[in-house]
Amino acid sequence: MTHDAIATSPAIDLVKLDRLAETAVKVGLQLQAGQDLVITAPVAALPLVRRIAEHAYRVGAGVVTPLLSDEAITLARYRVGQDDSFDRAADWLYEGIAKAFASNTARLAIVGDNPMLLSGEEPSKVARASKAMSRAYQPALEKIAGFDINWNILAYPGAAWAKLVFPNDSEETAIGKLAEAIFSASRVQGDDPIGAWTLHNSALRSRTQWLNSKRFASLHFTGPGTDLTIGLADGHEWQGGASTAKNGITCNPNIPTEEVFTTPHARRVDGYVASTKPLSYQGTLIDCIAVRFEQGRIVEANATRGQDVLRKVLETDEGASRIGEVALVPHSSPISKSGLLFFNTLFDENAACHIALGQCYSKCFLDGASLTPEQIAAQGGNKSLIHIDWMIGSGSIDIDGIAADGTTVPVFRRGEWAA
Repeated sequence: MTHDAIATSPAIDLVKLDRLAETAVKVGLQLQAGQDLVITAPVAALPLVRRIAEHAYRVGAGVVTPLLSDEAITLARYRVGQDDSFDRAADWLYEGIAKAFASNTARLAIVGDNPMLLSGEEPSKVARASKAMSRAYQPALEKIAGFDINWNILAYPGAAWAKLVFPNDSEETAIGKLAEAIFSASRVQGDDPIGAWTLHNSALRSRTQWLNSKRFASLHFTGPGTDLTIGLADGHEWQGGASTAKNGITCNPNIPTEEVFTTPHARRVDGYVASTKPLSYQGTLIDCIAVRFEQGRIVEANATRGQDVLRKVLETDEGASRIGEVALVPHSSPISKSGLLFFNTLFDENAACHIALGQCYSKCFLDGASLTPEQIAAQGGNKSLIHIDWMIGSGSIDIDGIAADGTTVPVFRRGEWAA
């Protein structure tokens, strides 16, 4: 009996799981011969980690290093760990990861943990641990946010996560349903997922080319609970689908992805906006978010659920109350049409237009690879320890692009591309 026969749920189609692994290596990462790879994943995702490692070595990977997390160990810290430990993180580990990225090591993250794992733990400990980890991870995050290397995030159907998405099914049935939803959204249902991704990337590229040709100064979102003008950063550039990292490798950072996105101007966002889907953040469901911006900063923030957590997030640092990303996703995207709430940003952000609190992506600037952090800030890019996406799109949202001379062009009508 193989290890996978023991570890993999019988509800998961192993052929599709292998396709997902191959797609992660060849499309998500475009891993190069001789290139090292760091994989982070929950223990439950080990069957996928093994397949990814095999495909990585088949294309000539140098050294593949997996770093596994475990839900029980995470909970043990909260339940019996020393209080002062929550203000610390494994700095040495993140410094090592940053050093690996500086040496052109590729990065792959597999999500699959229970999104509500920490929902029963003391909120102040969760917030402290999150802040300490964000601070420790900053050297590595800068390499990711700066798109120095090829990186990718994808998903594996963990049992607790599956039961959250499909609460009325048995655990085994829920795992099978979530697996199929992941495979479908990740475009590995057919025999040629790499070809499917080539077509999808082409479609996303046509959208970014149109937006880049317009050079809008701002976007105006209107809809229920929303009247928001988002200024776009000076010299911004729209991205979507496959992108080329500073190391010259073209990769798909997110599998799945349905968005085109760019950097807003951190000091030119005004108006109010309401979330259209709940945000699952470190074990807390933050629902019905309603915020008001003045000169780029959130000056009022409310939520019907998780409001205290939301406000703590906004206090992380000066940039946490400003946005670093705006993304456009049609309401008819496959993930939206599935009707599922995944409780996971990797999927839920691809069901609706969204904005992200915190850190911007330097790659979303013309010649971004050559800009210094000071130049990025001067052009409107935001800096923060966090980057948290939340959804503001629906079938009732209209978006207009506003040119520098004040003329407007329809971009979205009733949640769909206007042209």
